[in-house]
Amino acid sequence: QVQLVESGGGLVQAGGSLRLSCAASGRTSIIYATGWFRQAPGKEREFVASIRWSGSGSSYSGSVEGRFTISRDNSKNTVYLQMNSLKPEDTAVYYCAVARRRGGEWDYWGQGTQVTVSS
Repeated sequence: QVQLVESGGGLVQAGGSLRLSCAASGRTSIIYATGWFRQAPGKEREFVASIRWSGSGSSYSGSVEGRFTISRDNSKNTVYLQMNSLKPEDTAVYYCAVARRRGGEWDYWGQGTQVTVSS
């Protein structure tokens, strides 16, 4: 089992920045990759970004590429999502998740953190 706890959400004005954190605990040795997802009211959950737990490799959705940056600190078992140039349409609950294998399902999820961007 892997436990995930997100933090760093809040209210910010359009154009502002936030940094989300996802702290992993438990059997972190089984993690292949960590991802960020978001779900806005009335919409389906969507992929935001992902990063391999070790080695290189990250990916982004087209809607955030160039504005968001995913990174990790393995010494702290923590993955970050730096969000810059925020837009009102970025408002959502942000979740982190981990996958145990490449191309596999996202096996464990955090409880989510609310991000609200005001216009």
